[in-house]
Amino acid sequence: MRGALGVRPPSPVACPGLPPLVPALPAQRWRPGAPRHPTRAAVARAPRHEPVTKRGAQPEAAVAEECEEEAVGVIMCASVKYNIRGPALIPRMKTKHRIYYITLFSIVLLGLIATGMFQFWPHSIESSGDWSVEKRSVRDVPLVRLPADSPVPERGDLSCRMHTCFDVYRCGFNPKNKIKVYIYPLKKYVGEAGVPVSSTISREYNELLTAISDSDYYTDDVTRACLFVPSIDLLNQNSLRVKETAQALAQLSRWDRGTNHLLFNMLPGGPPDYNTALDVPRDRALLAGGGFSTWTYRQGYDVSIPVYSPLSAEVDLPEKGPGPRRYFLLSSQVALHPEYREDLAALQARHGEAVLVLDKCSNLSEGVPAARRRCHQQQAFDYPQVLQEATFCMVLRGARLGQAVLSDVLRAGCVPVIIADSYVLPFSEVLDWKRASVVVPEEKMSDVYSILQSIPRRQIEEMQRQARWFWEAYFQSIKAIALATLQIINDRIYPYAAISYEDWNDPPAVKWGSVSNPLFLPLIPPQSQGFTAIVLTYDRVESLFRVITEVSKVPSLSKLLVVWNNQNKNPPEDSLWPKIRVPLKVVRTAENKLSNRFFPYDEIETEAVLAIDDDIIMLTSDELQFGYEVWREFPDRLVGYPGRLHLWDHEMNKWKYESEWTNEVSMVLTGAAFYHKYFNYLYTYKMPGDIKNWVDAHMNCEDIAMNFLVANVTGKAVIKVTPRKKFKCPECTAIDGLSLDQTHMVERSPA
Repeated sequence: MRGALGVRPPSPVACPGLPPLVPALPAQRWRPGAPRHPTRAAVARAPRHEPVTKRGAQPEAAVAEECEEEAVGVIMCASVKYNIRGPALIPRMKTKHRIYYITLFSIVLLGLIATGMFQFWPHSIESSGDWSVEKRSVRDVPLVRLPADSPVPERGDLSCRMHTCFDVYRCGFNPKNKIKVYIYPLKKYVGEAGVPVSSTISREYNELLTAISDSDYYTDDVTRACLFVPSIDLLNQNSLRVKETAQALAQLSRWDRGTNHLLFNMLPGGPPDYNTALDVPRDRALLAGGGFSTWTYRQGYDVSIPVYSPLSAEVDLPEKGPGPRRYFLLSSQVALHPEYREDLAALQARHGEAVLVLDKCSNLSEGVPAARRRCHQQQAFDYPQVLQEATFCMVLRGARLGQAVLSDVLRAGCVPVIIADSYVLPFSEVLDWKRASVVVPEEKMSDVYSILQSIPRRQIEEMQRQARWFWEAYFQSIKAIALATLQIINDRIYPYAAISYEDWNDPPAVKWGSVSNPLFLPLIPPQSQGFTAIVLTYDRVESLFRVITEVSKVPSLSKLLVVWNNQNKNPPEDSLWPKIRVPLKVVRTAENKLSNRFFPYDEIETEAVLAIDDDIIMLTSDELQFGYEVWREFPDRLVGYPGRLHLWDHEMNKWKYESEWTNEVSMVLTGAAFYHKYFNYLYTYKMPGDIKNWVDAHMNCEDIAMNFLVANVTGKAVIKVTPRKKFKCPECTAIDGLSLDQTHMVERSPA
């Protein structure tokens, strides 16, 4: 219906910047002769659509916007189009009204902008800065002067436990089951005389705070925090003024007797006593300390952490495989108690070259760091490299109970022999140290050699692997130590989502237990016997049907799954498929990706999977059955037929891929290979980096990726079966396969 001036009246819209508070009234039309601002009654009486026709009009368009203000202060706008002849009759707003509305609109718009900036701009109510920004620099921090009579917290409450001294309600519930950690802004605390409370923040503590701020635990909103970490460096008590540091802690805005506060310390105590816990009064604060004894450790509340060794982290120490080494037992610590020195000398005299006792070097040439050398008589050894020459390495108590040598020993893959009564081992709440170390009471130190000789060789090798794994996972960096500490506290607060014993202790080769040797772990009965064959195909229907027919003859075949990778062509009709004795299912994929062959399909009900291409028509049913029987003996390995070799070229500094047959094999192609179905899950969801994305983008190297995945998980080589060397399809044309593309081999040998 047309309006008063021959144009359909538009729908009313709210003025920009002002959200409507009440239902909008219909916009009113202005007619010549009518008042520009009708009264409220006139607005109520005006009909919604009054058809008026103006004959013979030659339209000339003009647009105006008219706003009406209701009693509640809502401004309504409507775009009205006028078709007139002659001068444009456009309603105009009085100047004072226009200024009023423009001013009001500007104020509201500025208010909305300011509100948005405040809401979404990163900020902290606690202070003007947060650690995620400040971590890049430790200069120009605010100065806080502590009066001499500032309050000092109570000494650590030894009775504290999580249910008595920790406020779990601050953590609340969140879908991710992760605590939120707030880091106080950096400040420089000084006493009344201007003397700093502690030294400048150390590199290690800066790394620790940075690791927390970069993690999923961090929040810059103090109101959301469950745990609070001061920016005061407490790692080394030797660099602290104990009383003044305690006063600085009490100045923290959320201190509240230390509730839900976490302090990190690695070197506690000082001469002459060298206490095993931080001497700074801390009240209810949790302590992540290095060198706890059973007398100072609050079980289930504090966290025992390693004493970080920058030496083992900085030295390039290639991994050495498990097994017997040159020395059976080695001691490398310096500044030991004289009684320990006497016992070590007696051990060496009794067992000769099997025991090596090292001490600090007295005559070192200039420029050689003393920490990098150890000496036996006049012979010098590089440290920590010498630790790799021993099967067992002793870790004795020194002035402090916790020793950095433990980290060095683990890095070297040497089994630590810990002789330090009452020492609470790092992360002992979650780590099973019996799997990686030998703990000997101090009174039995003279019998340590015979104790170690009674350990079976296979167990020693497992302990060597476990020791190296502990270092890689929890000791190798400040970041690893910090995140492991937070994970332990997180598991206490959200026990239903806690990490399992296996996740804490099992290295990758054992953690993914369903691919481990069933003779080592209890065998979980499969849902069905035999294997599932997965055939990846695109459009080679004839060779596909031949492969299906041949594979179906294998006695152990349980099911056959065809992955149809062609989105532009439908699979053949059901009546055309070969009639076989086992279930056959076709899975149509959404995209043409080579990784589709390694997807963990629900239809795979057997542990064994045979991956086979649609052009592998040369393998017989006997060869396939033999390959399956071999896989049953080695279910944690990749067992296949086409062999390949990859080598590292030292001159070119790159990998070299050999496709021609040689007498050496390092890979088997998954064009015809058996493997455990769990590797499909690892390939799809757990493979690191962008490997899978690269494979899908280049349509190449999915078999190489699977080989590297299995090798990294199990640490074992592939197995090639049958003497067959060539696996070329004699009936395939040059355009049938990806492997015939001239760029195929180039991509498989990266520059």
